[in-house]
Amino acid sequence: MLENLEEHIKVLRETVKVYEEDIAHIANECSRRLKNGGKIYLMGNGGSAADAQHMAAELVGCFNKKNRKALPAIALTTDTSVITSVSNDFTYDYVFSRQIEAFVTEKDIVIAISTSGNSKNIVNALIQAKKKNSYTVGLSGNNGGEMNTYCNKNIIVNSTKTPIIQEVHLFIEHSICNIIDNQF
Repeated sequence: MLENLEEHIKVLRETVKVYEEDIAHIANECSRRLKNGGKIYLMGNGGSAADAQHMAAELVGCFNKKNRKALPAIALTTDTSVITSVSNDFTYDYVFSRQIEAFVTEKDIVIAISTSGNSKNIVNALIQAKKKNSYTVGLSGNNGGEMNTYCNKNIIVNSTKTPIIQEVHLFIEHSICNIIDNQF
């Protein structure tokens, strides 16, 4: 168990060291866009879907600052009617891009979470978000995958182990929320 913990700590430390400025930039960009009437849209599959919902909850509810106003953050993973209708009428590959097409504007920020960086529905959504001129952020693993092409900033956790990638993503998400909290 300690060996596993040491590996997690090592990957977390390396990721934060490499991307500390980018994480701060992303948080500041989120705050800037929120202050200018934008929204934050989040998405992911499986555990990354749970991360998207978790981060949205921290922003709409509160992270550390209980007296700040609610911030508009929406997880595109929660509307089962939309998810199942798009999956049925098109394919699951378009479950997020259709929502991006319907809701996102150039004022918004889109955060895509994928441990592989290659999930087709995530890549399609990022392509759509770029068409809408929104700011795109990736949280990925491995080598960043295809998401690298479509993200303004892609934080790549240098690991191929999904649990490690997800745990580092959660730390980054909480770091972003903390910076945003301090700006409202």
